Amino acid sequence: MSLLNLFSRMPSACAQGILWGLMALGVYITFRVLDIADLSVDGTFATGGAVTVMLIIAGYPAWLALIVAIIAGIAAGLCTGLLHTRLGIPAILSGILTQFALYSVNLHIMGMKANQTASLKKYGMFFENGKGFLVSSRYIPAAIGVGLVLAAIVIFTLYLFFGTELGSSIRATGSNHAMASAQGINIKNMKVLGLSISNGIVALSGGLMTQFQGTADVNIGRGAIVIGLASIIIGEVFCDLFFRKGANFAIRMSFVVFGGILYYAAMTVILWLKMDPNDLKLFTAVIVAIFLAVPYLKDQAKTSFSHAGKRAAAEGKGEK
Repeated sequence: MSLLNLFSRMPSACAQGILWGLMALGVYITFRVLDIADLSVDGTFATGGAVTVMLIIAGYPAWLALIVAIIAGIAAGLCTGLLHTRLGIPAILSGILTQFALYSVNLHIMGMKANQTASLKKYGMFFENGKGFLVSSRYIPAAIGVGLVLAAIVIFTLYLFFGTELGSSIRATGSNHAMASAQGINIKNMKVLGLSISNGIVALSGGLMTQFQGTADVNIGRGAIVIGLASIIIGEVFCDLFFRKGANFAIRMSFVVFGGILYYAAMTVILWLKMDPNDLKLFTAVIVAIFLAVPYLKDQAKTSFSHAGKRAAAEGKGEK
């Protein structure tokens, strides 16, 4: 277990962290902005990968495959939103139903196969010249570079969008449904729009991850929601640590991607320590639980110190 071996694995962890961090941005929109627990992302992530790999195999350029993957993700988010707003199904159940249905949809997209592979030597993965990138260790630097560029574009676009009247309406819907409705905002439409945007970004991440791995699997998105939440919580803890609640929306989204990188770095360290890979999900749950508990424990500690200070002051006055 040499440190050199650990450091050699970090570039790959960074690349995966950035790509999964993009997925976490989609989860951030529903979890933080809309205040909805959307579980459909596990299926949408796989949908993005399935659409991307099949279009690439069919001879379409990878950039077009990613655009179609985003559209497929938007459609999946639309289904979740309509189930929730038009049929009155609770949001969490709507997401589960969409995720459940997408398993079969993804199988059909991939020709009733559980996985499909797009060989680097046979298919151009992002450029049409056939050289490809985002596959194998040789293309990790390109994966990191392009991942950062796409993450920056997504963050910048979302920052501008949520500063518009329509974007502000979505944020108001998530902050206070009753107040938003009283202001004349159609909260049902805002929820549908927010879920669609979220799942479109998740599908983009799935398409990129498929290119990075060179294969799409019907189960590739399993546990995506947990990874997304881990990235969000870890990123928010570090964001508050550095900016003390003063960070704007763009900085917070940037730290979500940073949280994805830290999450995969932690997973790499766990594997480097030669722990059982079957326990990775257990470690993930523990990491998420710890970081979820940090803000709560911090507030509890502040409250305890505040009460202790007041008691000490009161006792001091009593003695006088």
